[in-house]
Amino acid sequence: MAALNDLLPKAAVRLDVRVADWQEAIRAAGGLLVETGATTDDYTAEMIRNVEENGPYLVIAPGFAFAHARPSPAVLRTGMSWVRLEQPVEFGHESNDPVHLVVGLAAEDSGAHTAAMAALAQLLADPATGQALQDATDAEALLAVLAGPDGERDDRSQEKAAREQAVREPAVREPAVREEAGDERRAGNGQPVPAKAVHKILTVCGNGVGTSLFLKNTLEQVLDRWGWSRHVTVEATDTISAKGKASEAVAILTSREIARTLGEIGVPVKVVEDFTSGPEVDRILRDTYEV
Repeated sequence: MAALNDLLPKAAVRLDVRVADWQEAIRAAGGLLVETGATTDDYTAEMIRNVEENGPYLVIAPGFAFAHARPSPAVLRTGMSWVRLEQPVEFGHESNDPVHLVVGLAAEDSGAHTAAMAALAQLLADPATGQALQDATDAEALLAVLAGPDGERDDRSQEKAAREQAVREPAVREPAVREEAGDERRAGNGQPVPAKAVHKILTVCGNGVGTSLFLKNTLEQVLDRWGWSRHVTVEATDTISAKGKASEAVAILTSREIARTLGEIGVPVKVVEDFTSGPEVDRILRDTYEV
């Protein structure tokens, strides 16, 4: 959790904040980024404009909004903020409203915060940890939950959960590949895939720096559990780049709002409601590969 704790200082945490609406909630998260020297006020306006232009796709899980915008001169350094609301507010998301947690992200580039996003995604996917974060009485207690026991995650409970999940799930065979000349199979986009091909799946958000990384991490966990990681690569990207890269992919996973923005691009676009939900992503992956 070192990468996550490095980006989220104690001064960037506020608990039980009262706000009137989603704009004020983002302003609260943006204000902490300004106070801790990560951004200027312009970045807060950019985060709000991101929702106005792209919809509430940043509400990536029930009750959780991940506020961010593109890297810009308004970002002084990569950083995060954490705002837990006293009363939840509506962002306009079809299934994940109302929101009680807003995490703000300011990224200098698309790669500086990847490890922290993966760590946060894993934490929020664990119900017990999520409840502990909700129950934290102050910033110190919250940061202690993020750090885990002795500054590290206790992976034993995760391993146990993974084993239990594997028992419940049917076995998944690897993608079929054959050696015969001329033999080919068809992927989710109906296009032929040559023998020993490495498939690509895109996870897409409006900016390519925040929510798509959450979804990428969840998808990679499912692929690891299936034993398919050597067959399928996952790339997090934005809407503009996704259109140019669509021909390389067997499928695109994204939010409902971004799916509408993408439209018809020649490959299956799969909607994910909860970007931290392994079972939902597992179901969508099974549907993509018809397994």
